[in-house]
Amino acid sequence: MRVLDLFDLSGKVSIVTGGGRGLGLVMAEGLAEAGSDVVVCSRKEQNCTEAAKKIKQLGVKAAGVKCDITNPGDISGLRDFVLQKFGQIDILINNSGATWGAPTEDYPIEGWKRVIDVNVTGTFLCSQIIGKVMIEAGGGKIINVSSIFGGVGAPSDVMDAIAYNTSKGAMEAFTKDLAVKWAKYKIYVNAIALAFIETDLTRVTMKKGRDHILAHVPMGRFGVPADLKGAVVFLSSAASDYVTGTILFVDGGYRAM
Repeated sequence: MRVLDLFDLSGKVSIVTGGGRGLGLVMAEGLAEAGSDVVVCSRKEQNCTEAAKKIKQLGVKAAGVKCDITNPGDISGLRDFVLQKFGQIDILINNSGATWGAPTEDYPIEGWKRVIDVNVTGTFLCSQIIGKVMIEAGGGKIINVSSIFGGVGAPSDVMDAIAYNTSKGAMEAFTKDLAVKWAKYKIYVNAIALAFIETDLTRVTMKKGRDHILAHVPMGRFGVPADLKGAVVFLSSAASDYVTGTILFVDGGYRAM
């Protein structure tokens, strides 16, 4: 097989949670550009519908579905919809997430529970329910979206959100453990740990802490969508068929310092 063919996702079907906007939409577009049909889902159905329209313009099939990943019934409904409409599920991108900013000493328990429920429990439920489809089909690719702060502490003026950072640390442990457990099913489980990628949703936050953040990025710049697209296509494709349980840092060298 020629090397470029290894990255071809033609004939594949991908689900991207939280794919209606921001980084999720960037990843969905990257998968579509590599040939995959794509289903995007989130709690806001309108965002997903609009995202699906954009993705269809890339020459693939696409659909938007309302889904709360903390609700097993919603995820089962998503699974049934995709199987009925597309006939298979090859790739799952666990991107949906929540955050809650507050000083640690005053952090509200409702904020803690909400973030952990979405980021950790939601990822588990999606992986479990969609993963059963992959087991029956003989394999698949699961990619969890983590953060550079899943393995290091964050200054309060950059990321004063201890539940979010804790959840991303859990995401990395979950990724490795699931990769070991499901390797026998030919299900590849990896994570992408992101630094700051410029999108319409992140630009304001990045501008606020620009100097402090970039002082810790050896490459001296924020990430752009193309940086993320390449990473997600690699981990979704045959190019990564001997890669599992890995945390791929897309961070300009942040975690190397």
